[in-house]
Amino acid sequence: MAHLNIKLEPGYHREADVVFIRFPKDEKLICIVRGIRGARWSNTNKAWYITTDLFDFSTVYNAFHGFWVDYSALPATLRRRLHPRPEQPTKPENEAATPIPLRPEPTPENAKVIEQFKLWLQHKRYSENTVRAYVEILYLFARHIDSKSLSSVSNSDVIDFVHSKLMAEGYSFTYQNHLVSSLKLFFREIVDSSIDIEKLERPRREHKLPNVLSKQEVQAILASPRNIKHRAMLSIVYACGLRRRELLGIKPHDVDRDRHMLTIRNSKGRKDRLVPLSDKIIALIDQYQKMYRTTDWLFEGQFAGEQYSEQSLSKVLKVALADANISKPATLHWLRHSYATHLLESGTDLRYIQELLGHRSSRTTEIYTHVSQKSLERIKSPFDDLEL
Repeated sequence: MAHLNIKLEPGYHREADVVFIRFPKDEKLICIVRGIRGARWSNTNKAWYITTDLFDFSTVYNAFHGFWVDYSALPATLRRRLHPRPEQPTKPENEAATPIPLRPEPTPENAKVIEQFKLWLQHKRYSENTVRAYVEILYLFARHIDSKSLSSVSNSDVIDFVHSKLMAEGYSFTYQNHLVSSLKLFFREIVDSSIDIEKLERPRREHKLPNVLSKQEVQAILASPRNIKHRAMLSIVYACGLRRRELLGIKPHDVDRDRHMLTIRNSKGRKDRLVPLSDKIIALIDQYQKMYRTTDWLFEGQFAGEQYSEQSLSKVLKVALADANISKPATLHWLRHSYATHLLESGTDLRYIQELLGHRSSRTTEIYTHVSQKSLERIKSPFDDLEL
């Protein structure tokens, strides 16, 4: 088991200092980390993490009994409480005996200008997600360049960071794109540097098709929850083509029963939009509200006035998929994709679909033409004209 190494390293995520737990994909290790208090998955960083206020070194270290844990990147303050395990596995023969130097924290100078950048982003009313993503990746970059000042970095430093950190550790296309966006703003607005921001190139754009469920699969998913609250949440996501945060941001007064409209406020790009509500979905909302009588949010958490969590909503879908015997790795966004595709297949004009989804560009909406079943079915293969 020792070949499955676990690496602990400090980081910054969602405006908090964290410890990332990195390891090769392995079901046993995933089960272990899920049992550690405070451990959560970061899709952005493709790693598990624990905030430093909840991190207990002994607990994490001993949880991975039988595996080699590399904690050399952790500062001493995070690994003081160590209780030895009964059987420390032998270190792999091909691993260097010399301890790996500790990963440095950003210098006070670099940390200060990053915080200035954070304030600037907030002043410009960038969304919380954007502020968090841009600041997080700048902290990661500042750690990478060690004691070098951000004001003296060059384009080669960025290239080295992309290759030795982002690409080597499997960070996503989106994360690399965030890096470029963050650095361009940072060096244009906050710090004067010799870096040529016009030569900071984005990764080649990915062209992935949206994942779409059939109407029969959607029906099975929406019919499976016995809990009216769970059924209502999943139904509204599909019926209105909502993003996860848009659903959780709905307030009771956003439902206009007279006009059969739902107001989506402050969605992606800080835009409001209207989406139509059918009689069936209004009846489902009324049935749910009669039972739960929420006031602050349409869908509240365990306590009154508490917004329902994104993680809990994802679990609701996961259970619904299992109950519906659907093995596809569907996410909530699949329901949004399915809504758009089914609208297109039923003859809805692409321009209206763009408005309903809240897309800024029609090019974003046009991707659904590539997965529309009816559009593809109309295409006749030249093979059918051959006389064989």
